[in-house]
Amino acid sequence: MVNKNKPIVAIFGGSFDPPHLGHQEIVNTAIKNLPIDLLLVVPAYLNPFKSSSLASATQRLEWCHTLFDNVDKVKVNNYEISEGKSTPTSQSVKHFNIVYNVQYLIIGSDNLESLTKWHHFEWLNHNIIWVIISRNGHELETDELREYRVITLDIPTSSSHIRFSKDLHYIDNKIKQSVHNVLKGNQ
Repeated sequence: MVNKNKPIVAIFGGSFDPPHLGHQEIVNTAIKNLPIDLLLVVPAYLNPFKSSSLASATQRLEWCHTLFDNVDKVKVNNYEISEGKSTPTSQSVKHFNIVYNVQYLIIGSDNLESLTKWHHFEWLNHNIIWVIISRNGHELETDELREYRVITLDIPTSSSHIRFSKDLHYIDNKIKQSVHNVLKGNQ
């Protein structure tokens, strides 16, 4: 499959349960610093390493559309959610390579410890450039990576912290009430 003349893209996948200001900063920084034509935000139906999510897949997709649809060079894509099951990243990259030239995969540094366990890690490692978002408390163990870039961001929160603490300080006002409602319904 030749990717010549196809738009160069980065994929930013994740649970986005809920999406927060850190996710928005990652998107903004990536589109400014990566030589890409488009950044695809791809919410997971279910993270392969998790058994459930707080918000429904439909709700998480809606939140991503609300936050990213009006950002230049960003497109929210429902591919993994439309699969209706946990979808390996390698399958998503192959799917998007039909239309795009997927060159970058954006991951949090917290993923590095399990990265070699990802489905078809060797294939991914050979075919993409990892973009690692550094997070406090997670060392950058990059020995296994063929090629990578590091984006250092000071994001003092995570989706799991927001779910646990119910603190909406790092949630964009456009989705704050909706996130509050989901958190309240799951207390």
